[in-house]
Amino acid sequence: MDLTPKTLPGRFITLEPIAETHREDLRRAATIDREIFAFMPVNIADEFDLWFDKSLKAGPSAGQMVFVVCWNETGAPVGSSRYLNISTNEPRLEIGYTWYAPAFHGTAVNPEAKLLLMSYAFETLGCVRVELKTDALNLRSRAAMEKLGAKYEGTLRCHQLTQGGRIRDSAYYSVLDSEWPNVKRGLRARIDAFSGAEA
Repeated sequence: MDLTPKTLPGRFITLEPIAETHREDLRRAATIDREIFAFMPVNIADEFDLWFDKSLKAGPSAGQMVFVVCWNETGAPVGSSRYLNISTNEPRLEIGYTWYAPAFHGTAVNPEAKLLLMSYAFETLGCVRVELKTDALNLRSRAAMEKLGAKYEGTLRCHQLTQGGRIRDSAYYSVLDSEWPNVKRGLRARIDAFSGAEA
């Protein structure tokens, strides 16, 4: 499994390995609305530099690959996502820590980000499984996972500490390599529906 950071180009977005040159533009995207981080362990808008510095160091040796989501029309960063919990034995990984500036919710950004990340995971890295998880209370995120075709596997109770000291239950989803062709077709159809449309 070659975990050398790669740029993943798409029709509407490009996923770029995080770099220092992204810091200020990504800060602007992150601080538009702090509520987009309500279900994350930390509020990135409030602790941006700490999050960014840790993300710069979170490479393959730490079982992660961090990407900045750039909108192709302007080249500007609009969010971030990453591979984490990478296991080279099975092989498998998780896609998570995903966020986008509010203007890009409900656009082609999320389906194309998932298409790019999953295509690379299954077709280049040779994964047999891609995992996703979210706060069990995050209905928006759970609906997005189900819409892309991920299967709900169960909920881990009292699983992770969140902002304010609440211990969340985590809902787990996955896509297997045998399911990937159907999931890929569904994502492509959703992206095609945005062709010729603005964000």
